[in-house]
Amino acid sequence: MSNGLANNALSQEHLYAAIDLGSNSFHMVIVKVAAGSVQIIGKVKQKIRLAAGLDENSNLDMASMQRGWDCLHAFAERIQDIPKENLRVVATATLRLAKNADVFLQKGQQILSHPIEVISGEEEAHQIYLGVAYTSANQGQTLVIDIGGASTEIIVGEDFEPLQLTSLNMGCVTYLEKFFSDGMLSAANFEQAISAAKEQVSQIAEMFIPYNWLQCMGASGTPQAIVEILVTQGVNDSIRLEYLHNLRQQCIDCVKHADLDIQGLEDSRKQPFPSGLAILIALFEELNIEEMHISGGALREGLIYGMLEDMREDNIRQQAIFQLAQRFHIDTAQALRVTATAAGFYNQLPAKCWSANFDAEGILQAAAMLHEIGLHIEYKSHHLHAAYLLSFIDLQGYSKLQRDCIRAVVTNFRQQIDVGAFAGFHVHIRRNIILLTRILRIAVILCIRRNDNAQPSMLIAINDDHLYLQFPPGWLKAHPLIDAELANERWLQHKAGWEFSCE
Repeated sequence: MSNGLANNALSQEHLYAAIDLGSNSFHMVIVKVAAGSVQIIGKVKQKIRLAAGLDENSNLDMASMQRGWDCLHAFAERIQDIPKENLRVVATATLRLAKNADVFLQKGQQILSHPIEVISGEEEAHQIYLGVAYTSANQGQTLVIDIGGASTEIIVGEDFEPLQLTSLNMGCVTYLEKFFSDGMLSAANFEQAISAAKEQVSQIAEMFIPYNWLQCMGASGTPQAIVEILVTQGVNDSIRLEYLHNLRQQCIDCVKHADLDIQGLEDSRKQPFPSGLAILIALFEELNIEEMHISGGALREGLIYGMLEDMREDNIRQQAIFQLAQRFHIDTAQALRVTATAAGFYNQLPAKCWSANFDAEGILQAAAMLHEIGLHIEYKSHHLHAAYLLSFIDLQGYSKLQRDCIRAVVTNFRQQIDVGAFAGFHVHIRRNIILLTRILRIAVILCIRRNDNAQPSMLIAINDDHLYLQFPPGWLKAHPLIDAELANERWLQHKAGWEFSCE
């Protein structure tokens, strides 16, 4: 018994928690650090809508404070197991604005038995960027946007360093109270909210537009809700302005906020959705954003990793893939063979094959490294088991859309080709992942012997949708197994509507 208690006490030293007292929701995330990896073991979120309790004099009413205190009582029980030095609690926009914030904070600190830091908008933006950087591998300069309940943070950064950041006093809760308080989802209400947001964004646009960011990441509930809606409605793509305008019209068609019913919009997200959507439209139009992806983390994750500075890895993706390879007993040597072969084909194809801002190389590498993850379950349908596992694994360093692309490629790396797996993707993405799938299938065949014998120098080319693979003279005849497998592959790709030939 004493040994068990000692081991339990030791394990607590590896638990960390971050609590974010936001203007719309209170969040808590708990992680365990094990074998050099950060594993989320608990998340709690409660809708408090603290910002809705601000009156015209910027004082919080007692009802909103009580909702917050009730939530903190629940949090307090959970953090009893967390060492004090491994816990950070921060408050954001509403408690920056409230004149009587001290009343809430004093009692809140008594409930948690831990200090609550009211961080500035700039510090919040900094921590949000770190949360995104640690959980979503950045490709060059990245624009990060977080729409909170009472503030919106905008950051441009590169790697783990924010280069420019700001915090604006506009959020989905405060804009809900200001522009949709009559309960109507009218075109006029949307126009007023969008115009007000654009006026604020226009004042700081020149701080961000000159940066040549390569991707935009959304780190808040509104973009997440939009992605869930798009997927439910059959659109598997990044967030684009045309989709935002379409969703605004879907809101308007519902007429009343109480009757808001959009396919894919969860009940818990309905209240602040129209106001958050209006702010996002303004951001897209004022900052000339073409597309936005969902980040893997935000403020809470930034706080966690800030306590774990020694955990920083230069390549989050490699760390995540290595951990999965260990966890699911993937044959790493074989995965590396397939990856190298597929990468060789990728590098030979012209850049025009790939859409701008589509990380084809990163998706191909992940799919190649993880394509045998389903063998952990059984052989016969291990490509389908792999797709199932990848549907639920949190693959850090990749956005949701990128994870969906990886899963679609892995689903089809062997046997019959399920073209339906590509149907839900936007046409420009579909074209890319189909080509990646074809490359991976051929690479797997060429590595079928699972040894390090040198492969011949092969040339690959593409003309429209016709793939050509050229071997040295006599090589295929000398390797009848691979020749037969490639012949079968030609037939399978032909059945899928693609042409492939080799000689």
